[in-house]
Amino acid sequence: MEYRLDKEKLLQELAVWNGLLKRRVRLIACGGTALTLLGIKPSTKDVDLIVPEIKEYDYLTRLLKDLGYKAVTGAGVSRDGIFIFDLFRGNRVHTTELIEPVLDQGNHIPVKEFSQLYLGVLNYYDILISKLFRATSVDVEDCLLLFKTKHGEIDMDKLIDRFRVTASFDISEGSVLKNLKHFLSVLEK
Repeated sequence: MEYRLDKEKLLQELAVWNGLLKRRVRLIACGGTALTLLGIKPSTKDVDLIVPEIKEYDYLTRLLKDLGYKAVTGAGVSRDGIFIFDLFRGNRVHTTELIEPVLDQGNHIPVKEFSQLYLGVLNYYDILISKLFRATSVDVEDCLLLFKTKHGEIDMDKLIDRFRVTASFDISEGSVLKNLKHFLSVLEK
């Protein structure tokens, strides 16, 4: 059995969701899901999606519950026990509150517009920030991969400034700033 989703399988699953939706829902992929949709990683083991509008989040989570999805983690739901869909409510990824609305132009990259479902990908800066706030070994590897692949499109000064502003609103400001410092030192090697 396959325990990872590639871009095609993920879009197929979202097409099924789209067929069941009676109203519009906008999703912004983050984490490894964003990297998969951008073609940077071949697959992801869980699906990370921000549902920025609270009414859309409430509607989608009710629908998924009706379809047999069950809560398996704090933000995660699964129907088959294999693939987990982490649905983040509002303008946050895990515990990281992003400083700008993800639906605003420039804060996400459009991927696909279904009849009821809109799918975008979080901008590079917020992908890096949200992953570095957690800074697991996989998160740091993903950040290095994103930076290596898209370095010509990432302004380091903008990343550092945006990271610091985001960190200033976090209760673990010192810790996450250490994560940034570590990432920058790894990049220099």
